[in-house]
Amino acid sequence: MLITFHCKASADITMFGDVAKQLLHLMGQGENVPGVIESKDIPTALANLERHLSRLPAQPEEDPDVDEDDIDYEPPIGLGTRAIPLIAMLKEAQQQDCFVMYSSE
Repeated sequence: MLITFHCKASADITMFGDVAKQLLHLMGQGENVPGVIESKDIPTALANLERHLSRLPAQPEEDPDVDEDDIDYEPPIGLGTRAIPLIAMLKEAQQQDCFVMYSSE
């Protein structure tokens, strides 16, 4: 499942459902999709997200059984890295006093 975040202040952002739900949980939002973060709730959601992400390790742990020389190897991407576009969207929404909606594709 894919989840897309929509805001008139920013381009849409589409994420895998499991990642998007983790980020919604960190913001203090329910994991129910579809949903909306009202403009009055954006500052709190953004602060919660940034606070929780700051407590996570910068890089996810590597799997010791993975061969990094394998041509198909892709290093893991941390949740903090995946959250960067959403954080930018929330900051734009806060500046322009608008809401953020999210729905499944």
